[in-house]
Amino acid sequence: MEAELAALAVSGATTLVGHMVSDAWAQTRERMARFLARGRETDGVDEELDASREELIAARDGGDPDAAADIEDEWRLRMRRALRADPAAAQELRVLLDELAPRSEGVSTVTINNSVSGDTQNSQVVQG
Repeated sequence: MEAELAALAVSGATTLVGHMVSDAWAQTRERMARFLARGRETDGVDEELDASREELIAARDGGDPDAAADIEDEWRLRMRRALRADPAAAQELRVLLDELAPRSEGVSTVTINNSVSGDTQNSQVVQG
């Protein structure tokens, strides 16, 4: 179950960071803030999301992929903690990610699953 929650947190962070530089940011920000606040006031989360967005834009403009990766890592950890604290939130995050996913009518999709086993792997993997 832990691996499933970790994968969901990765997917959530990737979607979040991808939307930070898109036209869908306002909607994504509001919905992710509500998810991450978990019933509390969203003001602090909103501010953190906006600050991350500004850092991400500056990192991309400055050609700093490490900073962009750090921002994604930060939100992945936040989502993972939220899911660990409330495993029932996993379904809520899945629904949110499905709703935020771009819709492509008439276009087939491909699902790719990767599995790494054996020795410890200490490198980034970028899929496109």
